Amino acid sequence: MKNLLKDSILNKRNSLSKEKIIGNSIKIKNSLFNLQPYKEAKTPMFFVSFNSEVDTHDIIRESLGRKTIVVPKVVHHEIEPSVIIDFDNLIEGKFGILEPIEAMQIACKNIDLVLVPGIAFDKEGHRIGYGFGYYDKFLRKVPKAIKIGLCFDFQVVDNIPREEHDVPVNFIVTEERVIECGKK
Repeated sequence: MKNLLKDSILNKRNSLSKEKIIGNSIKIKNSLFNLQPYKEAKTPMFFVSFNSEVDTHDIIRESLGRKTIVVPKVVHHEIEPSVIIDFDNLIEGKFGILEPIEAMQIACKNIDLVLVPGIAFDKEGHRIGYGFGYYDKFLRKVPKAIKIGLCFDFQVVDNIPREEHDVPVNFIVTEERVIECGKK
């Protein structure tokens, strides 16, 4: 079931025009910037978008200089959080995703908010990722950080089968709404 859902949503997301992705990403950025946990965050970690994901490049650029910005660098099949000063210094890394050339390490305890990618989310905050488990493993290292999933509204589904290692997000931000997960 998870694979069928994953394939269906990825096909729909991959069929979006670049204009639709950019337009909806701007709406998501505006909602995120107005969200209290984001406003209060001093050291947020962003995922660097690729392909048809919510475009986070402008969100990162606009946040630089206002907050200590952290992005993932994949090292030995794990996410290593790295502080960045300049978005334009990122290079293509594992899976074709932009990442720092070298990690400028930061202690996980200093990260107070994590923006989480996903293929699908449910209103309880559970997600379907790309299947490598990098984020679930990393999210266990930042238990106090607020976790926010960014996705397009059609990626929010009724129910996602949970697995023991899954770490749910606290909020989901789409172009249409902000969902506080686990709230009825």
